[in-house]
Amino acid sequence: MASPAPLVAPREGLIDAVRAALGDAIVEAVEIVGELSFTVQREAIADVCRTLRDDFEYQQLMEIAGVDYPDRPERFEVVYHLLSVTKNHRVRLRVLTDEETPVPTVTTVWPVAGWLEREVFDMYGVLFAGNPDLRRILTDYGFRGHPQRKDFPLTGYVELRYSEEQKRVVYEPVKLAQDFRNFDFLSPWEGAEYILPGDEKAVPEAPGAPSPVKADEVKK
Repeated sequence: MASPAPLVAPREGLIDAVRAALGDAIVEAVEIVGELSFTVQREAIADVCRTLRDDFEYQQLMEIAGVDYPDRPERFEVVYHLLSVTKNHRVRLRVLTDEETPVPTVTTVWPVAGWLEREVFDMYGVLFAGNPDLRRILTDYGFRGHPQRKDFPLTGYVELRYSEEQKRVVYEPVKLAQDFRNFDFLSPWEGAEYILPGDEKAVPEAPGAPSPVKADEVKK
């Protein structure tokens, strides 16, 4: 069966070559379904990226993503996706961190990392040491929390609305009316024991108004 995705030719011996060049900076190297992933010492991430760019021809940083594993001591993974245009090959780098320990920025290697690191900071709260402009980029300035953390409540902490009194958008603590906390899972086909919204408008047919013809009254 043909592969549903475009196949990328492997780079034979890449793991050994990277280990030889970077030594203890590489914690783990795995290859799964043709994809190479390197777990890297957090403090060495910038040097690793620079070596992969200059010596192994991974010219482009395509993405920086975050993953949250709340049960781990270092709950966050920061994942870097690199592309070699000349070799038509990709590798993935991972570093581990927690809520307080910053990850060194890679903006000195790829300036585009500035915005990508801001996205991870905004969504997960991961700090990046050396980023020249580490502030929110996807949420507003008054937003509280980091929405892609696993322990972030689905309702959030604050809500915003337009205040006619202040003539501006204001932030307030989330307030859910009790109506939105009670859920009725009774199937409407079984018949509810109360009047459904809209049924209160139904009234008996006015005198003289035509009644629908029943199926057994239709003349064949």
